Order: sequence, then structure tokens, then C-alpha cells
Amino acid sequence: MPCSSRLFDEQPLTSAGLVSSEKASASYLLSRPGGGHAAVIAVGGAPESLDARPGAVTLQLLQRKGFIKLALKHGAWLVPVFSFGENELFDQMENPSGSTLRRIQDRLQRLMGVAMPLFHARGVFQYSFGLLPYRKPIHTVVGRPIPVTQNPSPSKDDIDTLHALYMEGLTQVFEDNKKNYGIPGDKHLNFI
Repeated sequence: MPCSSRLFDEQPLTSAGLVSSEKASASYLLSRPGGGHAAVIAVGGAPESLDARPGAVTLQLLQRKGFIKLALKHGAWLVPVFSFGENELFDQMENPSGSTLRRIQDRLQRLMGVAMPLFHARGVFQYSFGLLPYRKPIHTVVGRPIPVTQNPSPSKDDIDTLHALYMEGLTQVFEDNKKNYGIPGDKHLNFI
């Protein structure tokens, strides 16, 4: 009997439309003839999860410009999306930048490519402690699409200009909807 080193067959995932988050995979999706494909990217990635805690609205976006360059190369419109309530699903141990815990988490993230937040929420039969998320709603709001003209060789200025437009669009989605989801008026998105 042949032995396989794969833990599961990847075919069901790819047939459902899921692909790797690598640049080549997103580029492949966006370059398909006839269009009709969208790449949904969690821009902040693993490092952003280390700052996710109830009440936090900090996004790792200032230095994340690869998706902007990809959009320009393929002429793919950008759509700002914000999900209210995601950070309320779990509590996380305090891990401010510079703390011993955060240094360990950052090192593990660099070595393994996966962030290791230390979180807890509720249990199966009780609500005081466990690894299941709290029963809180998540409301995803989709902003206005940002038209992008295809540019196979975008300049740094082209990338920076579109990046600024995207951050403005995301800020608008947040500001226009925060009162609907219990966010205080004096709370604003924080880009790092």
C-alpha cells in the first residue's frame, strides 16, 4: 500500500476556490481571462492578530503595499471592507510591544510564519474559560469600490497614491458605520 506524506488531499480546497495566499496565486486569479475572480486578502496577516483584543482598532497597513502593486499590475479594483466585532470574540493575554511575551511571539512568527496569540474565551458548557469564541455578532461592511487602471509597471508614487486612497476608503467605512455597532465616536482606526 503506498504511503502519502500529505495529511489531507488539497483538491477539495482548491475546487472550492481557495488558493494559497502567495503573490503568484493572487496574480493567477486576477489574470484569468474573462475576469469574474476576486482575491480576498487579510492584509494585516499574522502580526495583526497579536494586537487583536476587545476594543482594539489597530490595523497593520502602513507598510503593506504588495496588494496595491498587484491591483495596479492587473487593473483589479480595490474594495475596502471592515468587520465590526471580530476582536470581541476572544480575550488575549497582555503582550505590549517590547514585553517578553511579545518578543517570544515575534520570534516564533518569524520562524514559523504563524503568529501565536495566547487567547481564551468560553468553554462548551460554561462561559468563564475556554477556547470557543464568545457569542458576539460580527458585522462586515463593504465600502465603495476604488477603480484601478491597469499599469504593468507602477511607480512608487502610483503605489503610494492608491495606498492612500485605500486607507481613506477603509477609514470612511469605519467612520460611517462605527456608531451602528457600538464604537464610541471618539474612537478611530489606528494604522501602524
